[in-house]
Amino acid sequence: MTLTSARDAARRLIERPTFQWFVIGVILLNAAILGLETSDRWMTEYGDLIHVVGWCTLVVFVIELSLRLFAEGWRFWRGAWNVFDFLVVAVAFVPGGSASGVLRVLRVLRVLRLLSTVRSMRTVVAALVATIPGMGAIALLLVILLYVSGVMATQLFGDTDPEHFGTLGESLLSLFQVTTGDDWANVVRPSTDAHPWAWAFFLTFVVIATYIVLNLFIAVAVEALNHEVSEDNAELAGEVEQHLEASGATILAAIADLKEQVTALEARLDARD
Repeated sequence: MTLTSARDAARRLIERPTFQWFVIGVILLNAAILGLETSDRWMTEYGDLIHVVGWCTLVVFVIELSLRLFAEGWRFWRGAWNVFDFLVVAVAFVPGGSASGVLRVLRVLRVLRLLSTVRSMRTVVAALVATIPGMGAIALLLVILLYVSGVMATQLFGDTDPEHFGTLGESLLSLFQVTTGDDWANVVRPSTDAHPWAWAFFLTFVVIATYIVLNLFIAVAVEALNHEVSEDNAELAGEVEQHLEASGATILAAIADLKEQVTALEARLDARD
């Protein structure tokens, strides 16, 4: 078997749905093991078994990464998800030392391999990354709105409710709490009780900050997700087309070989006659 054929065999193996589902199952098992390691009772009773299963899942990860490295060669390092998988698995082999506690915590990052293994999750993460430029502009708009409203609230309600609006920092924190909807009624009630017109200020702020600005975040995320889904579908269609072309070429080559064999057989029959 040549190196090329061996790589093709490894590529076909890792692309099989059964193999991919097996890897997903191992990732989930590893996640369960990492959760059990946080329980003193489970570690006391089944600590040795938990460690053995944990190391077995790590061996599976190493074998799977080795197969992908062998199948893709240097192209493996061109994929961001491949590098992410490699780093997440490699954390387990970093010497402990004084940072061993931190490294044990970082092992839980292996659960994030689900993001690279499940295609739909990769699409969602790619969409979130694509929203960063748009999210930045909207976040800046929200910061400006919070700052302007914080200055106004400090000047208007600082004397009435110094607990929530006594300083600019407290005002910003209180208004951010109003934006999240966390017990916002108790935040604004002292001011609205003392100033009947204060409801207009807070109502305007809530409408702009919550129902307009935050919905812009959702709009940007939905648009990016739709774009990523379209690109993912186009990529999937391209892969299917490539497989069909490869299959068609194989079939045509087999037909041509069969024709040559038939022609040679007819020539032998004619020679006998």
